[in-house]
Amino acid sequence: MNDTYFTIGMAGHIDHGKTSLTKALSHVDTDRLKEEKERNISIELGYAPLQIEEGINISIVDVPGHERFIRQMIAGVAGIDLVVLVIAADEGVMPQTKEHLEILEFLGIEHCIVAISKIDRVDEELLELVTEDIKDGLKGTIFHDDPFVYVDSLSGRGLDHMRQTIVSQLKTVESRDAYGSFRLPVDQVFTVQGQGTIVRGTIYEGIVEKGSQLRLLPNGNKVKARQIQVHHKEQDRALAGQRTAINLGGVDTEEVSRGDVLVASDHFLVTDLIDVSLQFVESLSIPIKQRQPVRIHVGTSEVMGKIVFFDRNEVKQEKEEVLCQVKLEENVVVRRGDRFIIRRPTPVETLGGGWVIQPKGGKYRFGQETIEMLQQKKESTPEDLLEDVLSRHMILDVQQLIQYTSLDEHILESAVTKGMEQGYVLEVSRRKYSLMKIFIKLKDEITSQLQSYHHDFPMRLGISKAELVQSFGEVYPKSLIEYSINALVEQEELRKEGQFISGASFQPHLPEKWKQRMVEVINSLKKDGLAVKKWDEYLMNTAIPKNECSEMPFFLIQTNQAYRLTDELLIHRTAVDESASILMEETGDTFSLKEAKDALNISRKYLIPFLELLDQLTYTVRLDDKRKWKSKELNDSTS
Repeated sequence: MNDTYFTIGMAGHIDHGKTSLTKALSHVDTDRLKEEKERNISIELGYAPLQIEEGINISIVDVPGHERFIRQMIAGVAGIDLVVLVIAADEGVMPQTKEHLEILEFLGIEHCIVAISKIDRVDEELLELVTEDIKDGLKGTIFHDDPFVYVDSLSGRGLDHMRQTIVSQLKTVESRDAYGSFRLPVDQVFTVQGQGTIVRGTIYEGIVEKGSQLRLLPNGNKVKARQIQVHHKEQDRALAGQRTAINLGGVDTEEVSRGDVLVASDHFLVTDLIDVSLQFVESLSIPIKQRQPVRIHVGTSEVMGKIVFFDRNEVKQEKEEVLCQVKLEENVVVRRGDRFIIRRPTPVETLGGGWVIQPKGGKYRFGQETIEMLQQKKESTPEDLLEDVLSRHMILDVQQLIQYTSLDEHILESAVTKGMEQGYVLEVSRRKYSLMKIFIKLKDEITSQLQSYHHDFPMRLGISKAELVQSFGEVYPKSLIEYSINALVEQEELRKEGQFISGASFQPHLPEKWKQRMVEVINSLKKDGLAVKKWDEYLMNTAIPKNECSEMPFFLIQTNQAYRLTDELLIHRTAVDESASILMEETGDTFSLKEAKDALNISRKYLIPFLELLDQLTYTVRLDDKRKWKSKELNDSTS
C-alpha cells in the first residue's frame, strides 16, 4: 500500500478544547508561544503529527478560535482535507462555532467530524440536549450527516473511537495531487540561527525535493530548497498533503511573508483581478455596495480589494451565487477552483466566500452579457477552457496553457490530446497549439489576399512569403502564419517558388486589358534579336500605364521569356538561344572575344553583356581572356 498524506484541522469556539484534544491524540502541545501559555488561547497556528494506521500519515492543524485570530484560522483550514469541529458539551454551539461553520462551507471543506468535548463535565441528560442543539445548528449545512464523537481529553474517554472515526473518514477523502506542479502557500516564516530563512505550509499539490530550484511568488525570487523537514524530521522530499518546513537559500527572511507561494514551475499566474463565484452569509448586518472594500483570504494570503458587480449595485440578502470580480490591491497566486473567504474590514465580519472561476480577469461591461459570459466560464469543462484561451490567444505553449486555463498539467494534456483526436486542436510546432477554426479562418484570409494580389499584379509570380507574413502580423502570431502557409503548401492549396507564394492554380499572365499591346512590345523585342533598344523605347507611345510597364520586365524574366542584358536592356530568350547556337557552331571548345564578335557580327556594346549572360546561364566559363563551353548543348537553364 502506498502511503497517503492528509491534513486535518481542529476548529471551533475559543476554550472548547481543540488544543487539548490535539495533545491527547498526538501527545504534542501545539501552544508554542509564551503568550498562548499565559492566556490559555491559541494565537498562531499549531501543528502536530498523528500516526493512527500504517500508511496513513496525518498532520493536525490546531487553528485559533478567538474572533480576533480568525485570519489565522482561515489560513489554517485553507489546506485541510478533514475538519474536526470541536464543541464543548458544557457550552454547546456558540457564535464563533457558527462563523467557523460558515467559513468551512465557503472553503469547500466536505468532510467533518463533530467532536463533542469535555463530556466528563456534564450528565447524560444535558449531553442529549447539547447533541440535539448541535444537530439543529448543523441543519442546512453540508455537515448535517457527518459523524458525532464524544470525547474527554483529560480522562481519555472516546479517544479510541475518535481515532477510528478519523481513519474511516480519511479513507473517503481523495488524496491530493502529487503529480501536479508543486505549490506550497506559506503560512509561517521564521529564521533559525546558522540556517537562515525557513518557511512552513501545507503542500497543496506536487512534490518538492531537497536541492530543488524553486520560485517564491508573487515577487518572483529564485530560491533553493536546502533542507526539508516534515514534523521536525529531515526528509529528502515532501509531497502533497504533507505539513512541511523548508529551509530556503537565496532569500532573506524579510523578503518572505505569510501569503507568499512557493512553486517549482512557471505554471502559476500572479494576478490582482479575479473572476469569482461568490456566495454570501445568510444575514448581512449592512448591505454590500458596488466596489465595496473587502478583505479577501485565499490560500494563506490576506489582501484588501473591492467587489465589482455586473448585474447589481448592492447585495442586501442573497442566497444564490453571485458572479462578479474582486479587484485586489496586491498580487496573489491562485488557480481556477481555489476557494476564498471575504470579510468586511469594519465592522469586522465574514461576508461570504466562493471559488475562483478565472485567475486573470479582464475588464468587462456592466450587464447581462458579462454575467452570461462568466456563467459559461464557470460551467466550462477542461476542453471548453482550452478552446476558450486558444480562441483568445490563438497560439500557446503548454506552460502558457496551464497558466491561462489554471488547469492541472495532466488534466490540460488530456484535454489537448482529446482536442487533437477530435480535430479541433492543432499542434503548430513542438508543444505549441492552436485551433483548427483559427487555422481555417487564416487560410481563407490568406487565400483571399492572394486572389486580390493576383488580380492586382497578374504578371508577378506571387507575393513574397515575408510580405505575406507581415501583412497578417498585426492580427495573428508570426509562428501561426508561417505554419499555415507551410501547411497550405504541403496540402497543395498554395504553391511556393523560391520566396514567392501563389495560389496553386495561378500562373503569371499579361493583364487582359493590355494583353494585345504588350504582345506587340514582346514581339518587337524578339524581332530585334541581340541588337535591342533600351526597354523604355519599346513602351513609348503604347498607352500602357506606367505601373504595368514597370511590371513587364520582371514578368518576362520570371517566366523565362527574357533576360536582363544590362540595367536598361532586355533580350528575348529566342535571341539568346539562336545566338548561342550560332556561336557553338562557329567556335571550338574554347573561343576568344574576337572569335565571338566575328561569329555574331555585333558591336562590343551587346557582345560583352551577352557573353557575361552566357556565363551566368552556365553555358560557358571564363578562362583568362577566353571562354570555354561547358557543354555543346543548350542546358536546362533556358528550358
